[in-house]
Amino acid sequence: MTYCVAVTLDAGMVFASDTRTNAGVDNIASFRKMYIFSQDGDRVIVMLTAGNLSITQSAIKLLEEHARRQSQPQTIMNAESMYDVADLTGQALRDVRNRNAPFLQQSNIDSSASFIVGGQIRGEPQRLFHVYSEGNFIESTPETLYFQIGESKYGKPVIDRVVKSDTSLLEATKCLLVSFDSTMRSNISVGLPIDLLIYERDSFKVSYRHHIEESDPYFNMIHKQWGAGLRKVFSELPNPDWNVASQP
Repeated sequence: MTYCVAVTLDAGMVFASDTRTNAGVDNIASFRKMYIFSQDGDRVIVMLTAGNLSITQSAIKLLEEHARRQSQPQTIMNAESMYDVADLTGQALRDVRNRNAPFLQQSNIDSSASFIVGGQIRGEPQRLFHVYSEGNFIESTPETLYFQIGESKYGKPVIDRVVKSDTSLLEATKCLLVSFDSTMRSNISVGLPIDLLIYERDSFKVSYRHHIEESDPYFNMIHKQWGAGLRKVFSELPNPDWNVASQP
């Protein structure tokens, strides 16, 4: 399992992904799930992946291979819109699954996978998409500013409460790291290191990248203070005034 999340804001975009994969509690490894395709001054495209690792890696390699070929009429590096990039990603995912899924099914291996695709191409605003296993996709809206893939349920409540369109990039980054800490607390299949990327709107270059290891002082501070803060707030809540002793 994995956890990836991306949010689009007035000021830009924030992307984060863990790197843990596991095929059982005694078979854990780290693989990056964030891929960046950029050309300064023209485009920044970020992809986060979840699901069957062989499927997602093959889809990414297919997109990279097409981008290197002069014969390809449209690739992620010459597409004119982020919609086209999401469509190309869906096609690559569909092609890889159609080719491999029947063989995986013979061994009862799940071939499902999904992508978060976001960024900005010169000439249009920044955009964020969720690409599903079948290759179809949806786009974020002012009402839905973020997408999650993988183990999403534990990290969702804090994002829903905190992130708004006018949230700053650093505030959103802090919120996403809290979201990761909450997820890691409840699910051992999500874990460090975490890949983090910040993109400032209309900059057409990667603003900041960070690889968060277990020794990262800021993430360790968040882990300790968030847990202590929750316990403090909980202890300050008044108990219900029900007369429990009188109940039959």
